[in-house]
Amino acid sequence: MSGSALARLLGLLASHAEAGQLAEPLALAREAGLPAAELRVLAEATEHALRIHRTLGQHRRREAELAALFDTAGDLAALRDVDAVLRSIVRRARLLLGTDLAYLSLNDETVGDTYMRVTDGSISRAFQRVRLGMGEGLGGRVAHTAEPAATSGYLGDTQFAHTAAIDAAVADEGLVSILGVPLRLADTVIGVLYAGERDTRSFTPEEIALLASLADHAAIALDNARLLEETRAHHESLRRAEAAHDRLTDLVLRGGDVHDVAIAVAEVLGGGIAVRDAEGAVLARTGTAPPRVPAQAVAQARSSGRAVRCGRRWVCAVLAGSELLGTVVLTGRPELSEADQRLFERAGVVTALVLLLRRSVAEAENRVRGELLTDLLTATTDPDALLARAARLGVDLGRGHVLLVAESARGRLGVAAARVARAAQGLAAGAVLLVPGADPGAVARAMAAELGTAVGGPVTVGGAGPVALEGSRAQANGDGLAGIAAAHREAGRCLTALTALGRRGEGAAIGELGFVGVLLGDRADVAGFVRDTLGAVLDYDARRGTELVRTLTEYFAHGCSPARTREALHVHVNTVTQRLERVADLLGADWPEPARALEIQLALRLHRLSG
Repeated sequence: MSGSALARLLGLLASHAEAGQLAEPLALAREAGLPAAELRVLAEATEHALRIHRTLGQHRRREAELAALFDTAGDLAALRDVDAVLRSIVRRARLLLGTDLAYLSLNDETVGDTYMRVTDGSISRAFQRVRLGMGEGLGGRVAHTAEPAATSGYLGDTQFAHTAAIDAAVADEGLVSILGVPLRLADTVIGVLYAGERDTRSFTPEEIALLASLADHAAIALDNARLLEETRAHHESLRRAEAAHDRLTDLVLRGGDVHDVAIAVAEVLGGGIAVRDAEGAVLARTGTAPPRVPAQAVAQARSSGRAVRCGRRWVCAVLAGSELLGTVVLTGRPELSEADQRLFERAGVVTALVLLLRRSVAEAENRVRGELLTDLLTATTDPDALLARAARLGVDLGRGHVLLVAESARGRLGVAAARVARAAQGLAAGAVLLVPGADPGAVARAMAAELGTAVGGPVTVGGAGPVALEGSRAQANGDGLAGIAAAHREAGRCLTALTALGRRGEGAAIGELGFVGVLLGDRADVAGFVRDTLGAVLDYDARRGTELVRTLTEYFAHGCSPARTREALHVHVNTVTQRLERVADLLGADWPEPARALEIQLALRLHRLSG
């Protein structure tokens, strides 16, 4: 009988029966009334079988744990999605410990608390969104102390710092027993891995060690993900920097301008770009030009040689050695990575190169244009050669041109004049300009305004012309090389007259200065001056047969006295008055004013002398 009982015991052990089933052969033997000696042998065998059963169970559990850790390590080796790896770890923790749920929280260094990242088995949305301050609740304590913590009855456990929000979330989930272990990276705790039970349970040291191993794997997964993301970001930055470098280099080699640089940098950095010169004028932009940056930010960028942040904008000084050529302003990117900041600074270097190239080309062209204008003024070359040189520069000297002489107390007038003349398809040498136009006064006024804006102060401009050059033949107006030189002298005298008259910052031609122009002009247009001054009165007399011109002459000759004028003309005083009223209608009510009266008297004298 004892032999069959032993055989059955071994059969149960071999079939991995539960511990309770292993005690059944002994119980049946006792009911059968076996002798005490046989019962002792069977009891001893049952005890050995239970010990073997426990050992095998421990081995199987350890084997499952090792398999789970091995699988987790494999997941880490093939890491593609850190959230998927974390979910796998949490799910394995729940299965291996046989708990109702498992979850993982991460520390938020910015806020200073810890938040739920992954859950498995949770049914409460409030629990899935709970945040724990450092030191609050079981998880907060683990995150703060970097030591495992466990409880078999959390809500009533006074060793933890309870808060209403945490307790409400735990109660909503129905949690009773909780085990938490820290996620460590070196000496830093980055989060907590938990196992939870909705019933009373005491966690063994083996279970704590197993959860800690899984937590170590989770920490490695997070660190690997961070390193992988940094590697990807670094690789992407290198790729973008290389592409941007190639694009900007190609742009310079192809002769691209500042606008091309602005477009390229804006596309690479994903923001708006504005390039300004040293005076703040916008040279190029993408989108709406941002407001000027404070001088302090420009000075900081210039002294440091680095891009600096100014509010929500970035500023990079465009430098050639210590010379400030301008600035590049980036908008729409309040934050820049180190790589993007370096790329933005490289754009500043490329912009400096483009500006220097442009300045070199402009200086060379301005020098050539200035030499041509000098030759035109000094008449050192035959007209045909001068026309050919002008044509190569895109200047048509066969058209009517206005000769201008400018003056300003500000510097950079020569640079501004060269730029303005080139834009107008004209020539400039210092403060002398030759630009297309037919009305010297209108052109002089326009240039005074434009040059004044360019130099930031009043610019006075005297004009003369128009003049033209047609091979060795002068145009019908008697121009040619001699006419250009004469116009230069006349424009200079006009500038002198404007300055003497206190009209700084204005532009005019000799013909617009009245009798002063007649006195100063090389080609004094006496008939034109008389017509401009007295034309309406002369025409009236011619049409009506009246004597308004004679009346004016006698009026001025007799001290502007109507009575004495009546006597000289042998007419009634009312007739004199009526004639003077008609003069007012024709010349304007201000004709007796001293300045107008002086010009009218001069015109009357010239009219009489000319017959």
